[in-house]
Amino acid sequence: MLHYTTSSLNEKYTRIISVVPSLTELLFDLGVDEEVVGITKFCIHPDEWFRSKTRIGGTKLLNIAAIRKLNPDLIIANKEENEKAQILELAKEFNVFVTDIKKLEDALIAIFDIGKLVGKEKESLSLNREIQQQADTLTQKSNLKVAYLIWRKPYMTINSDTFIHHLIMMNGWTNVFADHADRYPMIEIENLQEKNPDVIFLSSEPFPFSQKHVEELLPHFPNSKIILVDGEAFSWYGSRLKHAFAYFKGLQITLNQ
Repeated sequence: MLHYTTSSLNEKYTRIISVVPSLTELLFDLGVDEEVVGITKFCIHPDEWFRSKTRIGGTKLLNIAAIRKLNPDLIIANKEENEKAQILELAKEFNVFVTDIKKLEDALIAIFDIGKLVGKEKESLSLNREIQQQADTLTQKSNLKVAYLIWRKPYMTINSDTFIHHLIMMNGWTNVFADHADRYPMIEIENLQEKNPDVIFLSSEPFPFSQKHVEELLPHFPNSKIILVDGEAFSWYGSRLKHAFAYFKGLQITLNQ
């Protein structure tokens, strides 16, 4: 974990801002409520917080003035989801806890650390046990070559330096763009055809792929399965992980049919 702080992270926090959607949901599921005073416009879970908590911009473009007005005593951020310059600016004035998550182990450590920070250590340990138990049931694995698309115009995918890739590997699948130099490569249909994937996953986020996009790609990939998938299951590394592995098992069944 990366800690950008103005003082030690060992006190009771009563004014927390989360600038990471999956960690906002984690705070809720750990039983934190009134202490959370600000979230981003992309923190859609839980819905009651999305409707009631003060929004302080997007994950990549935080409203620094709004954050200052809320005067938080703790900001929870993420190395990849938030802009480093903004986080460093905030760290000059506020306690900032920055997570860096690329694999399941990182996620479990972050959940435990955040639980300790907000006085929910017992709850975080219980959640981690549940997630690990679910992960351990992921035994039905299929050695398929997959491409995971996150964006359209241009098409974008993921390399091995991502949390999504780690979950793909946990399922026994091979990410056909794992070795690409860019973390989120921009690709053309021709690049995808060259990789000849068995399966093309179209994620629900950050671009909201739908059935029309499946039909758009079908003529180019007659030998590939093209499937819409839940992007939150693949990329949200907070408490949503307790549901992810049951989803993956269902996806395995679909792919084996």
